[in-house]
Amino acid sequence: MQKKWATNAEAIVWVLLSTGIFSLIFASGKFAGDTASVVQINFLRMIGGFIALMAIVIFSGARLGSYRSSRSIAHFMRAVLGVGGAVLAVQAQTDMPTVDATAMGLLYVVFVLILGMAVFHERIGRKQWSGILLCCAGAVGIMVSRGAFQHFDPAYVLPASFAIGGAALFAVEGLLIKHLAVHDRPMVLLVHVNVFGMLMLAIPAWIWWEPLPLKDSLLYMALGPVGVFAQYCTIRGYGMADISIVGPVDYSWLIFAALIGWYFGEIPTWGVAAGAALIAVGGIVLATVKPAREKQPVLELQ
Repeated sequence: MQKKWATNAEAIVWVLLSTGIFSLIFASGKFAGDTASVVQINFLRMIGGFIALMAIVIFSGARLGSYRSSRSIAHFMRAVLGVGGAVLAVQAQTDMPTVDATAMGLLYVVFVLILGMAVFHERIGRKQWSGILLCCAGAVGIMVSRGAFQHFDPAYVLPASFAIGGAALFAVEGLLIKHLAVHDRPMVLLVHVNVFGMLMLAIPAWIWWEPLPLKDSLLYMALGPVGVFAQYCTIRGYGMADISIVGPVDYSWLIFAALIGWYFGEIPTWGVAAGAALIAVGGIVLATVKPAREKQPVLELQ
């Protein structure tokens, strides 16, 4: 029992580390201010991630051709969804309070369940519906407390739609990742998404390019390998423990978002705090639902 507890504790630490890193990445637009565009930040991040992945390939002694996939179209669609979701998430956190954007971004859990029911014909029980309703109520509470539905202020409604849209794109991407992971290794997925991501963002980044000092460009490129490491942490954590153990850790994103927002002087209202709490409770309810099938083993990162 003690060994199992230690394993679960280590898994939670891995996922907690991953969540904290991604929180900083998605808040990068807020740190950048007006010095760089969102697509520019993501383009530089993709370049940095690609360089890091190529270094891993060279260090492992493998041929680059060994990372090719016969499912290139699916990988391309996954890259479109992932890049689109990242751009929307960064833009949302740039234009609205961090905690608000993060709380609504966590609705991807709800979207994943709904899509799973529609695509994979998964049955959703009463406990799962309770979690979904709690998450939805939390998101509505946050937007109402910020006046989104009272005055229809475009300054808040538009970035809120970015946050929810990004969550929806991430959810569809998650279904593709689930499909691709059965056939390809994690490194194949990472290489493809970085290559396609760079190609897709090259022209938009050139159009909205802002002159940057070399140190700032290198800083945004450093987000690439940091993001790759965050994905590795996720793989380690989810491979060591059941989803019911590590799943709720994803909702620590709200805590990291609150710390980042506090750094920028954002003091959440009681309505935002209550809505975020509802989303967190709903997520925990969803994560503690007993899975209908045995958890599939996570492939090693290679």
